[in-house]
Amino acid sequence: MRSHDRKQVIVLPSLRRVSSKMQQLILLVLLASFWTTCTKAGDWCYQSQFACDHQCNEPANWNHAHSDCEGRYQSPINVVTRKTLKDERLTPFQFSNYQQIFKSTIKNNGHSVQVGVPNLSIISDGGLPGGYKAVQFHLHWGNNGGPGSEHTIDGEQYPMELHIVHMKQHYTDLTTALSDPEGVAVLGFFYERSTSANRKYEPIIKALQNIKAANGNTSLNSISLAQLIPPEKNLTTYYRYKGSLTTPGCTEAVIWTLFENPIPLSMEQLRAFSELKFPNGKQMVGTFRPVQPLNGRQVSRSGGAVILLSSALLVAAIATAFGLPQVN
Repeated sequence: MRSHDRKQVIVLPSLRRVSSKMQQLILLVLLASFWTTCTKAGDWCYQSQFACDHQCNEPANWNHAHSDCEGRYQSPINVVTRKTLKDERLTPFQFSNYQQIFKSTIKNNGHSVQVGVPNLSIISDGGLPGGYKAVQFHLHWGNNGGPGSEHTIDGEQYPMELHIVHMKQHYTDLTTALSDPEGVAVLGFFYERSTSANRKYEPIIKALQNIKAANGNTSLNSISLAQLIPPEKNLTTYYRYKGSLTTPGCTEAVIWTLFENPIPLSMEQLRAFSELKFPNGKQMVGTFRPVQPLNGRQVSRSGGAVILLSSALLVAAIATAFGLPQVN
């Protein structure tokens, strides 16, 4: 009986080792099968949209659908404020006809909310090589008011980001403008959570109820670009770099301007965007591309932009200034 017991002790661990190896082999086969099934993608999508029943190229694989998405000067990026360089050429912008009221159509294009803008609104100065006329604006957001901006500042991701897309004045269409390395200028604005609703955004928030389904569109009456952004006097502090479109084809023809002052929206207003749907019926959330490598690019700041210090650096700076002992 004791001999039989010893035999079991010797054999069972061996069986367990075989079982473990078999489990690993089965797991690898299953993963390979999953990978084969889920990556026969055609079009691009966001990470939140990817599923086996919706085969698409998630952000890490956008280059499979559009080769430019693996370029060296891609957007968005993380702006490290202490590494930015002050550029005296980054003067205040001139905003022409931004106050003008216009009518347009707001659309759920399957990836975002987009509104066409008449080419009457023009930006100039601000270090730009000329005048640029507005073409459209769209937004990127997270999940029910959570982190969702595309660009980040010192690693901080805001709940949402607005992009107002402009092209050089002499171009007649965006496709042609994108063939020019400086053909497009995008103004980026961040949003922050507020305890009260932003009444200026009510036309857009109400319109979202009518475009929940992909490719849905509805009229947007009596709106101006000026009502969507901070007052002009608060738009002198910004960051500048050269990059790309943040959606495929990822064309590297964009002069980016990221404004420091955020736009307030209530949590309810922010959550309204997450009620939209992707074409596959999934909740439209997480509509942002992860930040991309700088690859040697220099990010500049206007004269009024503030370099943000971490609390630790701030304490150290104060201690040094007053000759106080520093706590390690």
